[in-house]
Amino acid sequence: MCGRYAASRRPEDLTGLFQVEKWEPEEALEPDWNVAPTKEVHAVLERPVKGSDSPRPVRQLRTLKWGLVPSWSKTPEGAARMINARAETVHEKPSFRRAFAERRCILPADGYYEWVTGAGERELEEQGKRKRPRKQPYFVAPADGSVFAMAGLYEFWRDRTLPDDHPAAWWVTCSVITTEAETGPLGVAPADGPRSLADIHPRMPLMLTEDRWDAWLDPARTDPDDLRGLLAPPPEGLMRAYPVSTAVSNVRNNGPELLKELAAPEEETLF
Repeated sequence: MCGRYAASRRPEDLTGLFQVEKWEPEEALEPDWNVAPTKEVHAVLERPVKGSDSPRPVRQLRTLKWGLVPSWSKTPEGAARMINARAETVHEKPSFRRAFAERRCILPADGYYEWVTGAGERELEEQGKRKRPRKQPYFVAPADGSVFAMAGLYEFWRDRTLPDDHPAAWWVTCSVITTEAETGPLGVAPADGPRSLADIHPRMPLMLTEDRWDAWLDPARTDPDDLRGLLAPPPEGLMRAYPVSTAVSNVRNNGPELLKELAAPEEETLF
């Protein structure tokens, strides 16, 4: 799954990296090292510019809210539960299938966080002592330091309780597509810890390598069978994972220190 990630690259860098043609500086977000569900995030997408006479799709950097609200939903409640869409079923789920065919985006990140339950806490949990498991967070990112381009979907939702000219009348929300975690060796693994992404968690965000960006963003591609071919996971061995401070578990904590690699896990782990 993807429940938290880091996105510290500035809009000016993203526009060049993704060959963005249009973005609004007033929508720029500050670097965020602890992106949580319902926060605003940067997304790269292609669609005609609103108010333009040209129907040509334009690559844009937009600000969306993380947690998809289907267009047919009566209320935005539940958006925090719609942060992820499974690659295996995204083409058929009512909440995602139309967005998969027509509204795909890329969510740029430095990497994502995932938590491993400590061995001692797992024993207490298995003994039925009902103690909340303590978990060691790991940060997962491309080993070469490149952008982690997460495959995403976006959707428009109209708040019918507000007038047409109200600035909050339209919501634009998004989800991260997830896939089975890699079972092969990490490109860079910690000295004492997980040897693969599957050792940390069975799911991971679907990372799009640069050769798939254009095809994924192309709104002219609408055939689900054709698009499903783009959901194949990237080659193994591109990622690294390392333990970080448990401070990231608190959404109020935010700063580059959250990405600092620890010499050893703060919590006893399963490895």
